Amino acid sequence: MTGLTGVRALIAAADATAYTVSMVNATTLARLAATAGILAFRLAADGNSDKPCWLRDASAPTGSVVYALCEQGSVWSTINGGAAWKKSDTGAKERLRAIAFLDANRGFIAGDHGLLMATQDGARTWQAQTLDTKEHLMDITFVGESGWLSGYQGALLHSTDAGRTWAKQKSGTTQTIEALFFLDANHGWAVGWAGTILRTADGGAHWEPIHTDAASWSLTAVYFRDLQNGWITGFAGQILRTKDGGTTWQAVESPVKAWLTSVNFDQANRGWITFDDGFLMSEDGGSNWKAVPMPGNYFLSRLLRVQNSLWAIGQSVVLQQADGAKWTRMESLVPSNATGTSGQSGAAKPTVP
Repeated sequence: MTGLTGVRALIAAADATAYTVSMVNATTLARLAATAGILAFRLAADGNSDKPCWLRDASAPTGSVVYALCEQGSVWSTINGGAAWKKSDTGAKERLRAIAFLDANRGFIAGDHGLLMATQDGARTWQAQTLDTKEHLMDITFVGESGWLSGYQGALLHSTDAGRTWAKQKSGTTQTIEALFFLDANHGWAVGWAGTILRTADGGAHWEPIHTDAASWSLTAVYFRDLQNGWITGFAGQILRTKDGGTTWQAVESPVKAWLTSVNFDQANRGWITFDDGFLMSEDGGSNWKAVPMPGNYFLSRLLRVQNSLWAIGQSVVLQQADGAKWTRMESLVPSNATGTSGQSGAAKPTVP
């Protein structure tokens, strides 16, 4: 087994959806095989950490405060927009998968076997919370004081009191729900395995299943710019687009058949999608996409808005949008090599021309 969540997710999704290996693109299989052989990176933001850290998720509650989650149990935080980072140990024994903060101090992390932990002091200390589920939790999101959790077997939970208590919602599916997106406290969408698409207009009191032939594989990420225009990405290069609030979806051609892991838009209306080898970019509002390769495999998995730019979270790296289509590697939070040599802090260096 490796620590690469993409490989594990592929195996689980294939089992859950009964797809055969022969259906998978040969290039994708080769990439996954190579990925599985890579040794674990170690993160060394402060030069003294030797515990493996595979970056899984991040949250930016303010323009200068950002939290990055290691699935092995730690959280890195910055209060100055990434100039310096500090590590805290959550004490979690389960694999961590998602992080969300309501403000600079209050936040949550979610993981396997129904794990949910909360902090009230900016990630310095963490307390476990009891949930009415033991399913693996995949995503967590908040709009104001309202929060949602999603996970295996169609698990959906909702909080109306800033995460102090959680109640189950009926998703109507037993498929794993990989990702959530809420535009406001009422309008939300959820996507997951076997082409699962759900939407709600009442905060999740009712979830409506959306069936479309365009979703032929498992889905990983969803993003809406407004109540009408949204995008979904997933396995085997899937890009889906809606212009009617998610009632209907159309497939958009992708230049790669890789696992597309996250989608977002910057302030200049450029669309960005992450995958193992780099980015896809759209300069026409998400109608057409082209590949923007990078010099290396960073296994990018999450796009995060920080102030007026985007950050891309990879397994062992954070990239920061510098100027238009240019991205820089954040050298203040860098991976070391497989033998444990620490990276050094320093100025950001261009990585994507």
